[in-house]
Amino acid sequence: MKIELTKGDITKIEADVIVNAANSSLLGGGGVDGAIHRVGGKSILEDCIKIRNKQGKCKTGEAVVTTAGNLSAQYVIHTVGPIWNGDEERCSQLLANCYKNSLKLAESLEMKVIAFPNISTGVYRFPKALAGTIAVEMVRDFKSDIIEKVIFVCFDDENEEIYKDLLKNKD
Repeated sequence: MKIELTKGDITKIEADVIVNAANSSLLGGGGVDGAIHRVGGKSILEDCIKIRNKQGKCKTGEAVVTTAGNLSAQYVIHTVGPIWNGDEERCSQLLANCYKNSLKLAESLEMKVIAFPNISTGVYRFPKALAGTIAVEMVRDFKSDIIEKVIFVCFDDENEEIYKDLLKNKD
């Protein structure tokens, strides 16, 4: 599986599936979540409402899939990252589950290219270096005959530098 890094707006990335750093309500929010809902349009929200009506809120570490609406992707996978509270072991496991469950879902949909944002590193305050390490390890450890490429999409310079170092040092 090839791993790429880019800095920019995840809503403009060419991928089969884009991962959304969602909140548990699935009803949109700020940051990546707000951008995906704004650009993707109302069909994403409508799908999220259907999911909520069926299963309730999305639990931290879990992932669900919706249409991608107006995005160029085929699907959006919504995963709820942990809010950092200092419990490194628990928060790290929940964040690892976000990546693992998103990859499993993408694979089940037979998607070849998946794009990830920096889950939980914004308003959820997960330490960026630790989050990057977890993300890269989970992707490298995931074995798939279907997924061909993972794109890490960094919105800020700090995350981009962290991922550059992680990807360089582990090649």
